[in-house]
Amino acid sequence: MLAYDGTPFQGWQSQPCGNTVQDFLENTVQEIAGIRVRVHGSGRTDTGVHALGQVAHFELTENISMDAGDWQRALNALLPSSIRILHAEPAEDTFHARFSALGKTYQYEIDCGGVLHPLRCNRTWHHPGQMDTERLKDACALYVGEHDFSSFAANRSGDQQEQDMTRVITMADVSASSGKVVITFSGNGFLYKMVRLLVGGAVRVAEERQELDWIRDLLARPGHTKCQYCAPAAGLYLKEVKYSLAG
Repeated sequence: MLAYDGTPFQGWQSQPCGNTVQDFLENTVQEIAGIRVRVHGSGRTDTGVHALGQVAHFELTENISMDAGDWQRALNALLPSSIRILHAEPAEDTFHARFSALGKTYQYEIDCGGVLHPLRCNRTWHHPGQMDTERLKDACALYVGEHDFSSFAANRSGDQQEQDMTRVITMADVSASSGKVVITFSGNGFLYKMVRLLVGGAVRVAEERQELDWIRDLLARPGHTKCQYCAPAAGLYLKEVKYSLAG
């Protein structure tokens, strides 16, 4: 399991620029082991998105006399300080960080204060305007359940569009205190930019610029129109990835 500050990186997935979390991990494993391996993550995070509990794995075909603790220490010694391995352990041969995942939890943070503390820059959405947290809760509650979320998904450039846009959201919790709002989503999977669009749509309702029926219509007629309000990447955190206890 690893955590990272997504601010300096162009997302998780390897890019020609080489400035992604996956690129740094693969380069560091190669530096330690002397061989090139693919590091598989539980899923992509985009430019500026953070992780509190990303999960990744890699396979070594050569016998290298290092245990999980050795790998954790070696990787952390060489990786940028904005990426840290929090926990490492051997995995079963059948384990895959992406395909074995049963669900994920994302956390989105909003700062409603008049002045954003500089140490919160790039780590929250600064939203000092009017926002009704009760309306925000009502809007987020509409997302819970099984829905086709076509209206809350963006097309990823150069990628084939997902065929099945149905996902199950098991939790959409809103907590607010001292001018800060945290929205937590759990579900069996999330589409490209889905969490940011869910947040952006709910905030639009909380600002009283849209009614709850607008969200109901987006869910009832998936893909007919799209939510155009995408929350900034800086407030989003991949909090947890869920796996079977048996596997």
